[in-house]
Parts: sequence; structure tokens; C-alpha cells
Amino acid sequence: MSEFIPGRLGYGAANVGNLYRAMTDADARDVLDAAWNSGIRYFDTAPHYGLGLSERRLGEFLADKPRNEYVVSTKVGRLLRPNPLGAGHLDLDQDFAVPADQKRVWDFSPDGIRSSLDESLRRTGLDRFDVVYLHDPERHDLQDGIDRAIPALVGLREAGLVDRIGVGSMTTAALLACVHTGYLDLVMIAGRYTLADQSAVPELVTACREHGVGIVNAAVFNSGLLATDFPGSDARYDYGAAPDGLLHRVQRIAALCREAGVSLAAAALQYSLREPLVRTVVVGGSSPQQIRQNASRLHEVIPAELWQRLIEQELTTA
Repeated sequence: MSEFIPGRLGYGAANVGNLYRAMTDADARDVLDAAWNSGIRYFDTAPHYGLGLSERRLGEFLADKPRNEYVVSTKVGRLLRPNPLGAGHLDLDQDFAVPADQKRVWDFSPDGIRSSLDESLRRTGLDRFDVVYLHDPERHDLQDGIDRAIPALVGLREAGLVDRIGVGSMTTAALLACVHTGYLDLVMIAGRYTLADQSAVPELVTACREHGVGIVNAAVFNSGLLATDFPGSDARYDYGAAPDGLLHRVQRIAALCREAGVSLAAAALQYSLREPLVRTVVVGGSSPQQIRQNASRLHEVIPAELWQRLIEQELTTA
């Protein structure tokens, strides 16, 4: 198994699956071009993202790229099946502006996991995925995910059908339980290892260290709360309004960043990369400008004194 070298910044391709708003194929291509031209070589997708649209667009984009120059991951656990009742409607209940002519069907069985992988390969046109994650197992049946889906992923890895396996979730307890199986190569932590929310620290990070599990860190801006230098009362956290106590703490963090001459977003992007277990940080983006801005933030110099002040004032745990 080759070394997993995704680069410090990856692109999460939910937006090119029409997350929140529709974009044309040309717009999606422009976003992916901006990611590639910014040096991004790790791309993460899922059947869930736009009912397969993200996978199709990403596969079309990567079709003319040398296969040894990028890393790509997808997810399993939700199969896409015809949904006649969705004709004429959009998938807005799941936040995707795509026709709801398919539906997501949970399936953690070995056959379901293999079918999900095969169908994702067909949608993308790729010959393989470097990483496959079990997607949000706690939203269906965490124990079934542990008992059946993870062993099924192990079987795919042993058969050489995928290089690495993992679990992706926003729920720290679910990730912790999956890490303790001892089978995973990676976890994708979504929104729980950030300047605003450090609930993955230290227990989950410690467990990853004990089991030799790498971390792919996603949703590091917590739905926008950490993406602006002056977070206000309209700030969003995990797709909703930011609680007052959390907002006040983030405003204190933002003030210290301004004093250090650092943007809050750059600090948020680089925060977890100080941990050696973190292989990459995955961010989304719906415009080329957002992609280029995030790539630039990765190179912003963060003084060591800022991290120390945040720890001393108990605004971060590490």
C-alpha cells in the first residue's frame, strides 16, 4: 500500500453536487479547475452529494488528469435508488438543488457496501478510489456499521479494491467507537476539531494515535462561523444560529487574531495541521475565488505566540 500523501489542503466536492444552490457544469468545472491550479490534489466526494452529481462531475474533471497525481475518496452506506415519487421535485430536504428522482437507501450489508463502491466507480469513471469512508453511520445504525459495514470495508481493502478505509462523521462518539475497532486507516472529522469546537480533543485524537489512525479534518469553518474576521450575531454554526456562549468565545479568538495580524479564517484553516496525525484539511467552496482564497490562507504565517495566547486564555485546548 503506497503512502497516503494528500497534501495539506483538499477539496470537499459537495458544492459541485449543487449543495444549497444549483451551478452549471461549466461553473463546477471552473471551481475544480481553480482547486487543481491552486495545487489541491485531494478530492473528496460521496453519493449523498447531489444524488451522485458530485461524483459524476468530479469524475469528468479528473478524466484527463494523470491518475498518479491525485488522491480521491468517496463514501459508502447510502445507495441511490429510483424515486418515482420525487419526480418534479428537488432534493431540498437534503440541501441539494437537484431533481429528487432518486432516493438514498441505507445499506450496511457487505453486498450493499460493494454495490455502493461499484456504482461510485461507474459514476466517476475512475478505476479505483484511494480512500472509502463509511458515511455518517450514527445517522442510521452505528452498531450495524461497526458489526457489518466496517468488516465489509476491510474485505475491500484486503481484496485490493481500495487502498484505505475510514469513517466520516460529525459525531465524536461515533468516530471514537469506530476507531476502537482497530480496523481503520483514517477518520474524517467534520466540524469537531476546529477553533470553535474542539470536542474531538483529546479523547478521539488520543485514540487515533493509539490505533495508528490518520485524521482528515473537514468543516473547519463550522458553517461560516470561523470564516470572517468579525463574526457577528448572524454567524452560522453547524448550519444554524451560533449559540451566544460559543459566539462570544469565537469573537475573543477573532480579536486575538486581529491583534496578531492574522485572519481568523487562516488560523481556523491551519489550527489542526499542527497535529501530526492530521493528514490534510478538507474545505468546500462554490466559486473559484473561494478556492483560491483558501489556498492563500494556507500560506499565511501564524505566529507561535498566537497559539500560545489562545491556550493561556483557555480558548483552545491545545
